[in-house]
Amino acid sequence: MAESFKGFSDEFFEFFSELTQNNNREWFQANKPRYQEAVLGQLSAFVSAIQPRLEKISPHIVADPRPVGGSIFRIYRDLRFAKGGNPYKEHGACQFRHAAGKDAHAPGFYVHLEPTKIFFGGGVWVPPAPVLKQIRERIAAKPDAWTEIVGDKKLKKQFGAVSGDSLTRPPRGFDADHPHIEDIKRKSFFLMRQETAAAAQSAKFVHEVEATFRAASPFMSFLCTAIGQPY
Repeated sequence: MAESFKGFSDEFFEFFSELTQNNNREWFQANKPRYQEAVLGQLSAFVSAIQPRLEKISPHIVADPRPVGGSIFRIYRDLRFAKGGNPYKEHGACQFRHAAGKDAHAPGFYVHLEPTKIFFGGGVWVPPAPVLKQIRERIAAKPDAWTEIVGDKKLKKQFGAVSGDSLTRPPRGFDADHPHIEDIKRKSFFLMRQETAAAAQSAKFVHEVEATFRAASPFMSFLCTAIGQPY
């Protein structure tokens, strides 16, 4: 399966382009075979291709190519939290999360694919309050280690800087004058690299994703250590 990934095809992106114009149950049911073959099949092949590469980056990050219950995100939106919205996500995505994590809020790597927007990288998205506090406390306690990570030339070249929504004020218990207070204020921590759909259509895409994940490894290791997990 790993060798079957040749890049995401025109059909993969065409499916999402058409879904954007026809985001309803009737259209999706009529085109479900296309979804299973052109989308799920290709995402599964990609996950299988990245799996042995991820194992070398971190044995604790899981890549599971199963279409359901694995690393591939469901296309169905949770309408409990988006009432009146479209029932289907208009992009393909997969997350390779830490083995200790049970959901998308655990540290992990992420790949997002839609016709007009491709990005991938690693981090942790809106972690629970106790986990967020642990990360903030480690940044506060290890300023030199954090400086070395975020100031790395390779990291800056690949990602620019750490991203993530922030509080408007310093969180309670943290020094407002801390040299990394802007990062301590974050509610999420991630590094993302943007690419074009053309890049994702090449068989070399898996190599680009691997190299990007490797560049994010010191950052990912810092996050995992902060919450008491191996990397």
